[in-house]
Amino acid sequence: MIALATLLAASTVSAQDISGCKVGSMLQGATSQTVTREHDGKPERVIVLTGVDSIPVRLDCDQTQFQAEYVEIFQDRHLIVATRNVLFVSTTARITADRMEFDTQQKTGVFYNAFGQASLGDKADRSFFGTQEPDAMFRGKEIHKVGPRKYKVVDGAFTTCVQPTPRWQIVSTSATVVLDDYALMKNSVLRVKGVPLMYFPIFYYPIEEDDRSTGFIMPTYGTSTLRGQSLTNAFFWAINRSQDATLEHNWFSKAGQQFGGEYRYVLAPGSAGNVRTSMFDQKATAPANGGSAAGASRSYRVDGGLTQNLGGGLRARANANYFSNGDTERLYQQDVTRATQSTRSFGGNISGSWREYVLSSTMDRTDYFNTSGANTTITTGGSLPRVSFSRGEKAIGKSPIYFGVSTEYATILRSVSQNDVTLENQDQGLSRLEVTPTLRVPFTRVPFLTLNTSVAWRGTYWSERLNTTTNRQVPEAIKRQYFDFNANLSGPRFMRIFNRPERKFKHVIEPTFSIKRVTGFDIFDEIVKLESSDFEYPGTTRIGYGLTNRLYAKKETSREVLSVSVNQNYYTNEKAAGVDPQYQSAFNVRPPTKYSPVRFSVRASPSDRYQSDFRTEWDHTTGTFQSIAANGVANATNVQASGGWTLTKNIPTLLGSPVTTSSHYLQGSVTLRTTANRVGGTYSFHYDLFRDQFLQQRYFAYYNAQCCGVLVEYQTYNIVGLSIPQDRRFNVSFTLAGIGTFSNFLGAFGGAGR
Repeated sequence: MIALATLLAASTVSAQDISGCKVGSMLQGATSQTVTREHDGKPERVIVLTGVDSIPVRLDCDQTQFQAEYVEIFQDRHLIVATRNVLFVSTTARITADRMEFDTQQKTGVFYNAFGQASLGDKADRSFFGTQEPDAMFRGKEIHKVGPRKYKVVDGAFTTCVQPTPRWQIVSTSATVVLDDYALMKNSVLRVKGVPLMYFPIFYYPIEEDDRSTGFIMPTYGTSTLRGQSLTNAFFWAINRSQDATLEHNWFSKAGQQFGGEYRYVLAPGSAGNVRTSMFDQKATAPANGGSAAGASRSYRVDGGLTQNLGGGLRARANANYFSNGDTERLYQQDVTRATQSTRSFGGNISGSWREYVLSSTMDRTDYFNTSGANTTITTGGSLPRVSFSRGEKAIGKSPIYFGVSTEYATILRSVSQNDVTLENQDQGLSRLEVTPTLRVPFTRVPFLTLNTSVAWRGTYWSERLNTTTNRQVPEAIKRQYFDFNANLSGPRFMRIFNRPERKFKHVIEPTFSIKRVTGFDIFDEIVKLESSDFEYPGTTRIGYGLTNRLYAKKETSREVLSVSVNQNYYTNEKAAGVDPQYQSAFNVRPPTKYSPVRFSVRASPSDRYQSDFRTEWDHTTGTFQSIAANGVANATNVQASGGWTLTKNIPTLLGSPVTTSSHYLQGSVTLRTTANRVGGTYSFHYDLFRDQFLQQRYFAYYNAQCCGVLVEYQTYNIVGLSIPQDRRFNVSFTLAGIGTFSNFLGAFGGAGR
């Protein structure tokens, strides 16, 4: 029962303090009445404010503001009840409602049939919003303000698509929104253009001001012939401004499950790292597509790297690219380069420099795979450890002679295993110590001619040797010492300048000539040859000669636009021609000859947007190009393209025997996108010209609407020699404004980041 005790005549409202709030002085058209009503059996004084001529009443309460056409203020309870076109505005949010109840002392309240909007500021990439201001919107039958920035929504929806008709929204029975932090929804359904798409028992949406926010990343769905249906989920943890972590789970209906995560940190400039690990529980698979069955297995992979300043001139580095099962990589990886890689490795290094002194300590291991049928042969190499110390070259007094010295101790790893069993007499690991002092005399007085001469003494100690009678490695030490004479001549250089109206060109012709002489020693056949320095042939002279043409262009700045070079070496010992590491064909079987292949290379860059290079080695014994490699890149505003071609041939040991092709590949990629990056796509392929078939083709396309997007990827995969050689893969992921997609452990979406 409401009893009217006092009724004041209607009057114009002036600026005054009413229950901690002030009526806006600019709204003089509003009227005020003070009445007494009964509450809990006691009289209560109520101020009634009414807007006039569609001008609402405005109340300013600290950093918040209210507007409504009809307002009742219960001063004893610090309560404001507003109806008809209610508007609540704070520094971070804006809410409209049919009715509002607000406690001015506790700063809490309830909004009925309400609609709210909060700004995300610069947190999100505006390309996902169609360059509009990125905001979050929420609505509900009731919106409860339970804290300074915390709201609870009952029977409502949430979206970051600020439009009259949102392209997407998440409808939820209960939601908690903490401005500049997160939105947590229960029993929610994702609707895209009104169509129910996905159900989430719990959905967490980060809306922090910081660009890195803790929360779940949008899931990725896929399907393939081999893996079956797949669903990838990930949780991103923003630990602090310098660290973050991602936990990921992949479920495959046919293949099994994969778990893993990634950790990243940046402590300071030059001190950063990341590590990405995964474990794959693979199910047993039945034969398909003409392949063979595969048993159940568990495999893992570790990738990462770090660089860390230790102080005192020391720096630490580490890297890993290691997997436990090569078949798993070849079967499931969507990156064809990683799927076909034949090596795995890990290692670490600590190095330091103090003026001309340099110290380095390295531990590393690399496994080389060779699979033939059911047998997998692994050749392991590396060092445990390798410690080197050197003193940089420094002039002796005021003379033109420079002196430097380098030393190295290494425990070298080298073994061969087949199906995880080390083969007999194939563990070749040993220790080696080497000391090399060097004297160098440069000649640079003539600008168009450079001559460098040096002489080095190299002393080497091995802990084991090769018994030439039994051809077995035995634990008996041997020593080697020899002098190494080198002379390198560049020039004389010939130059000519061509002046054109828009730019200037300069053509440079530069011949090169070198001589290297290794003195004799008599233990060459007893050396266990593991690294390139072990293959130095005694009493051998190597003569190198070549010619390089360079073309420079200058408009505002000078740059090299074309370089063409040709080189070859001559050896007094024909065996040295097959072990020269300067050539790609080194250590391959070739007919005995005192000449190396002719190496020809071209590098072209007509502009900053276009680069290409071409390399080949021509074998004069057969008149055949032994290897060819060509690559090119083109970058324009909306188009990026790249391509590559490689060819390798087997040179027979006997002259007159046919030359065969060992590998012949073609690969390419092109990316198109609109200027605002709203629509784009990539096509890439790897083609085996030798077998006349595609190894893989990959199609990737995306579309970003004003506040949501979709990514679609399709891949055909056909690597010869796998248990299931053919696979067709499809992935799809949706992007909501402020939440992107990510790449799973198998490289979906071309490695798209989070």
